[in-house]
Amino acid sequence: MVLTSENPGPRPESRAERKEQTRRAILDAALRLCEGSSLVALSLRQVAKEVGIVPTGFYRHFESIEALGLALVEESFVSLREMLRDVRLHDPAYDDLIDSSIDVLIAHVHAQQAHFAFIAREREAGPPAVREAIARSIELFERELASDLQRLPGTDAWTTEDLRILSNLFVTALVATAVAVLHAGEEPEEEKRLVESARTQLRMVLVGALSWRSER
Repeated sequence: MVLTSENPGPRPESRAERKEQTRRAILDAALRLCEGSSLVALSLRQVAKEVGIVPTGFYRHFESIEALGLALVEESFVSLREMLRDVRLHDPAYDDLIDSSIDVLIAHVHAQQAHFAFIAREREAGPPAVREAIARSIELFERELASDLQRLPGTDAWTTEDLRILSNLFVTALVATAVAVLHAGEEPEEEKRLVESARTQLRMVLVGALSWRSER
């Protein structure tokens, strides 16, 4: 190919682009290296070797392994929260809300399997700051859901605390389903059973919830 002013060839990568690529490589390497253990057993030297950078190069992107873990927590939750928020905005009926939320969750587990496996492990065995970040992210799910539940028929007279309790039941069931689907692995029939069980569980919760009257 002849390079001319009209055809100058590929644009050189900028420094910012190279930095972002290295950061992405560090995040992906950490996910791979944590597959059989936990973040607490990971060293920055392992990550640097996996990526092909010197150990000091790690600090240009993260100040510690813990900070790397916090970035993975944020990355794991942010897109799922946005998609579930869209479900609640566009599917206000209870049955649609349940079905769409579970469908989005399962699709996201498959698309981001390494991230969900990371959350499932680190939620129990990760460094304290990472465990706390996961707990805060789940709590944020609950607060956002409780706020959106106020728009649904039958909940307008509920107390804030009762809305929080219902959202906690929903989120706890969704988290448990995601973990169970991960453990099911390549077993479609088992996954189908888990998904249907989750749908039934949440519908049963709603049957009771719709007849609930808050005590004020």
